[in-house]
Amino acid sequence: MTAQTHVLDNPVWAAATGAHRHLVEVHGQAARYHPDVTPLAALRCDPDERGWADLTAIAASGGVVGLAGVTATPPPHWEIVDTVPGVQLAGTSLRASTDPEAVRLSPADVPEMLHLAARTGIGLFGARAIELGTHLGIRRDGRLVAMAGERVRPPGWTEISAVCTDAAYRGQGLATRLIRAVAAGIHARGETVYLHAAANNTAAIRLYEAIGFTPRRTTTFRLVRIPDQA
Repeated sequence: MTAQTHVLDNPVWAAATGAHRHLVEVHGQAARYHPDVTPLAALRCDPDERGWADLTAIAASGGVVGLAGVTATPPPHWEIVDTVPGVQLAGTSLRASTDPEAVRLSPADVPEMLHLAARTGIGLFGARAIELGTHLGIRRDGRLVAMAGERVRPPGWTEISAVCTDAAYRGQGLATRLIRAVAAGIHARGETVYLHAAANNTAAIRLYEAIGFTPRRTTTFRLVRIPDQA
């Protein structure tokens, strides 16, 4: 019997056959998003050796994938590139609201989105990340200075991610406004909001808790390199 009983315990796997099935490749016990969308991948709860082999079969040799909600340790011949302790938070008390300054971003905005993500240190943000769901941004003098969007969508839930603000515009509450605005669209679908944060990002966690998020569980994010398939 698996200890994982909630869709948020392994959200990428839960999303693989749901709202994002057109963006995810599933093979046996493994699933992964198209790498241009996000490098996130998943294994079925309590995978055996076959699960790691299945992930190898659908990912490029030497490529790096991100695993979240996967408690199993990779086999010895897999390289763990990075390990980040994290916190998963559910927005059960978040007050969602639209924002007149928030604009819906389109594929034409992708170059600016990638640039903003890069200069603010947002990881796991691909060129096709906008296909995951609604992304909203705020512009100042025509320049994109803040954004937030949807990411993994297990049944009944949608993750808010890519929350970032240009350094010159921080401290103005733009991130909170965008989180509430993205959440308004999620709530309109009858879904609940959740998100993830690095455990050492205490400032962000305090902000999320102050606006209505509740820590649900700790988790571990791993970047792992796919072994060569000789």
